[in-house]
Amino acid sequence: MVASTLDDLVRRMNALTGEARIDLAKLESEITARDREVDNPSTGDQQTLAIRAARRYLGDRLIRVARPHHLLDRSAGPLIAVRLRILTRKTLGGLQTDLSGRVLGADGSPVPGLYAAGEVAGFGGGGMHGYRSLEGTFLGGCLFSGRTAGRAVAAALS
Repeated sequence: MVASTLDDLVRRMNALTGEARIDLAKLESEITARDREVDNPSTGDQQTLAIRAARRYLGDRLIRVARPHHLLDRSAGPLIAVRLRILTRKTLGGLQTDLSGRVLGADGSPVPGLYAAGEVAGFGGGGMHGYRSLEGTFLGGCLFSGRTAGRAVAAALS
């Protein structure tokens, strides 16, 4: 959704949902606070600091077309809103398991008949590929823990 003013953008976004989910005054306050951080040379805002650091890299200075600016600056172009549909893509663990993939209860004993594999089994945030694993490196852990849990289930059933 594109609009030239924040008022128009908020009105149109709320019309899209049929509810007044976005409060113009609160949104304008947040944007104003963000713009103050852009102007503040000694900001502690991590996102602003990261943008400044990236802008010092020659490649970014050459190819980026939008310089940091105030969001409500009309000369910077229209305001654009994007509707997001939030979903969880990763849990990086959560269920505690033993080495056979059996899910452990609060008391540390296995929950009868419950097994877990993959990221939900807890290997993701510091397992075989390390704490700072890259995208795509979890496949090996998923396959390995799935095989291990599958073998344990087969052994339990036989």
